[in-house]
Amino acid sequence: MNVLHLALANIRKSKSAAISLFIFILVAALLLNVGLTVISQIHAFFDDKVAQLKDPHVSIVMDKSNYDSTYEDYFTDYPGVTEVEAEEIVSMEMAKFNYGNSDLSSSVIILNADTDRKIGPLTFVEKINTPSAQDIFVPYSFKTNGGNKLNDEITITFQDNDYTYRIAGFFETTMMGTNNMGVMKFMLPQTPYERLTKELNELTDGVILSAVMEDVTQSAKLERDFIQTYQQATEGVANAYIRGLNVELVKAVNTLTINIIATILVAFAAIIVLVSLIVIGFRVSNSIEDGMTNIGVFKAIGYTSRQIISSYILQFIIIAFCASIVGIALSYVFMPFFGNLISTLSGLIWQQNFDFFINIICIFLIMFCVTVVTLLSSGRVKGILPVAALRGGVLTHSFKKNYFPLETSRGGLHFLLGSKSLVINAKQNIMILLIIIALTFASVFSVVLYYNIASDKTAFINLSGTEPANVYISVQQDSDIGLLKENIEKMDHVSKVRVIDLIETTIEGQSVYTNVTDDYSLLESNTVYEGRQPNHENEISISWVVSNQTGKEIGDMVEVEYGNESKSYLVTGLSQSFGNEGTVASVTFEGIQQLKPDYEGFTLYVYLDGISNKEFISNIQSEYGEHIFGTIDIDENIESQTGMFTTAVLTVMIIVLIITVLVVVMILYLVIKTMIIKRRKEFGVMKAIGYSTIQLMNQISISFLPVIISGTVIGGVLGYFFTNPMLSVLLSSAGVKSLDFTISLPIILLPCVGILVLAYLVSMLVSRRIKKISAYSLITE
Repeated sequence: MNVLHLALANIRKSKSAAISLFIFILVAALLLNVGLTVISQIHAFFDDKVAQLKDPHVSIVMDKSNYDSTYEDYFTDYPGVTEVEAEEIVSMEMAKFNYGNSDLSSSVIILNADTDRKIGPLTFVEKINTPSAQDIFVPYSFKTNGGNKLNDEITITFQDNDYTYRIAGFFETTMMGTNNMGVMKFMLPQTPYERLTKELNELTDGVILSAVMEDVTQSAKLERDFIQTYQQATEGVANAYIRGLNVELVKAVNTLTINIIATILVAFAAIIVLVSLIVIGFRVSNSIEDGMTNIGVFKAIGYTSRQIISSYILQFIIIAFCASIVGIALSYVFMPFFGNLISTLSGLIWQQNFDFFINIICIFLIMFCVTVVTLLSSGRVKGILPVAALRGGVLTHSFKKNYFPLETSRGGLHFLLGSKSLVINAKQNIMILLIIIALTFASVFSVVLYYNIASDKTAFINLSGTEPANVYISVQQDSDIGLLKENIEKMDHVSKVRVIDLIETTIEGQSVYTNVTDDYSLLESNTVYEGRQPNHENEISISWVVSNQTGKEIGDMVEVEYGNESKSYLVTGLSQSFGNEGTVASVTFEGIQQLKPDYEGFTLYVYLDGISNKEFISNIQSEYGEHIFGTIDIDENIESQTGMFTTAVLTVMIIVLIITVLVVVMILYLVIKTMIIKRRKEFGVMKAIGYSTIQLMNQISISFLPVIISGTVIGGVLGYFFTNPMLSVLLSSAGVKSLDFTISLPIILLPCVGILVLAYLVSMLVSRRIKKISAYSLITE
């Protein structure tokens, strides 16, 4: 009980320091628990949603004209498949609809809402109970990310015709429910569905094959095997359209950003824990110095060093434990906010669960770190003799060097006094330096991340594997793409036109999305970070993900299959992309023609200068509409698809900056308040001999200025050199190997100058406590 009494007495003695530490650990526990909870639950959350919604593990969309009942038999006979269902749909390739603040071009499949289906049944989140003839049901992401609500109008534009409906309900779906998969699913009630099928031609008639498997991890293999079988069966058949999705790919894409944000929260929580540990070390050291006489008394009356050290450990364990409990409790209060963010990114309702195991891990990590740091910081108590402690720690020869002697040092008086204070308080200044470095780095990291996703998106778009042209044109299969390319190049305001296709091939048994163009040096983006893109017909570049999967490096030969043919290609470079889980490759047109001699390409990328995308699309449709299957405004699509990333990263940046401000204010408040209490008599004497309050305030501020400047400079430099490597590690699971985000001087200076100005203002405000100190009050005490 004596140790407990000592611990409680120490807490009561320094209430403000205890409160500051309590808040730091509370914030750390809150962020740590949120981050670990999301990371640990997100995959199970998605899997549970698949099971709850009875969604398919594999979905294959194809033209009805090419559908054969044997395809359903293929699924049924495939090992591990437990349920199969086929359904007729309306398939709109390259349709356009309003999504959020812009139009989104995407493939659209429309199902009959009144069909009795076992796989992927219609599960409403919200619904209007008064039906109309123009109703449509849309995925829940239209509400969370698109900003729509019930009764809003939505117009689907397809083949220059507009189809306008009233949003009568939002439904949850894990498959084709977000705008980042290239295809979205809608549902129409029976009457409008039948009316639409009559208005459209038979080319939009499609079939969706859905399958459920015992082992969901085999879904990608089933999709790949079926598509290969289908392609072989339809070799030479015109318009043999097919699109496949598996739940593992969808989960990886939809949880990618969520995992990154959760990881950043955990990393920032670690920084706050580090700040707390530095503060604890500072507080223990201060407590020992300030309570040196008390330590001597305790030792003289029989307290052992172990008991005194235990009192320090218990003091901070009590604070850390209480703060951790409150922080974890508050994390569940704030969890709905992060749940809304998860719903925005995934289009699914986040179900908050109490995770006792994660809570215990958070508390254990914090308590362990606090115990270790306190034990190490208080170890010097063992070496303090009672007689020395009773003399305030002064030994027989305790002489300290007089830094910056006023009679010989050059410089202004306030500058010299501030410099002396800087050296005398070296320990606390090192603590502040380390904290400012960590906070500056975190601030620079978040600002750089936001700038490259919300402002200058060039590097972010390159990572996605999207060529930053202005307009995408899909060419009719019976049209001469070479002639159309030449004609478009002659149009006004067209700077260049490139043929770029994305096809699915098999490399060493792995399904890989493969880019095809004639000359990669003429493209604006280059995803190869090592080696080069292919130049000749026998060359290929592969992503580092494919390299890991196949064990092939630059200089090796890989076997590539497309259709019924296969050839060996020389690997000339390693690329990176977070599109298609990073499984991408690139070959030239001559290279793909080794596998399919009549391959000519089917998509054009147009780069414009001095004309709006919409105006150009209107012009191209009126002039060459009979040769064009569809067009996409690439700039508008990128804006629409990156909107949810921008919101998520903005949230992270705001959290980081708010906590940075909070920590800077509380640390400086704690340190300056402690300094004023320690030097109260000194400041009283200085005021008695003529120093004004503002002069003493400036002395204190000047004493911290070099530390703050050094901390922001070092933190800024670390942010400049290590932000990209850290982001590369965070995004490695998404297919990124070597990140090259834009990090310019203004981006670095913004948070650095902000922290510097904030620190100076806070130090001046907290130093106003000196105003209450007077020589008279010190004499009369």
